[in-house]
Amino acid sequence: MIRKIIKIDEDRCNGCGACAAACHEGAIEMAGGKAVLAHEDYCDGLGDCLPECPAGAISFEEREVPAYNEAAVLAARQMKESSRDIKSPHAGCPGSRVRRIEHPKTENTPSQAAPAVSQLGQWPCQIKLAPVNAPYFSGAELLIAADCTAYAYASIHEDFMKGRITLIGCPKLDDTDYSEKLAEIIRSNDIRSVLVLRMEVPCCGGLEMAVKKALQAGRTCIPCRIVTVSIDGKILDADY
Repeated sequence: MIRKIIKIDEDRCNGCGACAAACHEGAIEMAGGKAVLAHEDYCDGLGDCLPECPAGAISFEEREVPAYNEAAVLAARQMKESSRDIKSPHAGCPGSRVRRIEHPKTENTPSQAAPAVSQLGQWPCQIKLAPVNAPYFSGAELLIAADCTAYAYASIHEDFMKGRITLIGCPKLDDTDYSEKLAEIIRSNDIRSVLVLRMEVPCCGGLEMAVKKALQAGRTCIPCRIVTVSIDGKILDADY
């Protein structure tokens, strides 16, 4: 029969296993370091795995496939439950699970010092791991920060992260061009503004350039600011 089913782009799959962990039916398995649709008749076509994929490697397609076999899914689930005590490799990556973080408001008396509160608004925060269509991107003020800025600039949480969705990365260590991923995020979501926080070192220019390329490929009307931090924690330049 022709029906909707998931499609996995092997080239984009990074092998994290988050989709396999999210698939309640057990249709997805890990093989050769990649996610594969091992049981077409287990896939119900609802796509619980889509938002879990940090690489955007999963999509829908309609094609000739076996009908959804609920009985087989239940039988496989029961077999899995009965063998829970048998140790097996963990296929998923809990660190890639998408989460929105809400921080409680705190009140302090004049004699009390305000406790430091994290302003990280979502997980994951690495550019490489963040799903393109994560719900927390909708209408977001976006902070794209070099890894080292969190260690160099002491007040990064209050001054830059507060009220923003934070993505971090290092183009030198990751040895990658973030522009395509960032362009997809900008195109696919109602991003309201972008703030780039970089270090003064030359390699951080790669992060700034990636953001500018992404904005050109996405929507150039989005306001963008570039802030440069010195290695001793001072603001050297702020392009407003």
